[in-house]
Amino acid sequence: MSDFDKPLERRSRFSFRHKRDSDSSGRIAESIARFTGTARFLIYLTIFVVVWIAWNTIAPENWRFDSATLGFTALTLVLSLQASYSSPLILLAQNRQDDRDRVTAEQDRQTAERNLADTEYLAREIAGLRMALSEVATRDYVRSELRDALEEFDQDREERLAERDQRILELQAELDELKTQRENEEHPPLQGFDS
Repeated sequence: MSDFDKPLERRSRFSFRHKRDSDSSGRIAESIARFTGTARFLIYLTIFVVVWIAWNTIAPENWRFDSATLGFTALTLVLSLQASYSSPLILLAQNRQDDRDRVTAEQDRQTAERNLADTEYLAREIAGLRMALSEVATRDYVRSELRDALEEFDQDREERLAERDQRILELQAELDELKTQRENEEHPPLQGFDS
């Protein structure tokens, strides 16, 4: 396919070569809108109007460019032009602020959801710990159980000692009986002497 077979790209004669950054123009509009809302701007505008009126009333006739007899028509047009540009700039700044507020509100909502989820998780964990601690033996409970076990052990020991002593006595009696039997077998008792 040759270059002649390809269609030509159509370009608008009035297209701009570089794209304008809407964010930078928005920042510029915001800075202008912020400046027009300051006391400094009001002072500058007041000085401008006073100089304009003074120049057009005090200056020689051929140097004047606005007529006081016509109510300073050029000044009125300049102030109207400034007001007509200020209104859209203020609206643009408000729209950008609304967008920022919306993003901030969304971030706050997400943070609140995360905090709520964390709080619920911690509440479940604390409830689980409380349940686990209710099953865990306390120091007083362990002491009382050890005291009871020691008392049972002492009772069992006394019973076993008594049984042992009884058994020892029985064995001693059997032993004594066996000794006497053995002695009787080895040394039978002497019965009269027959001679």
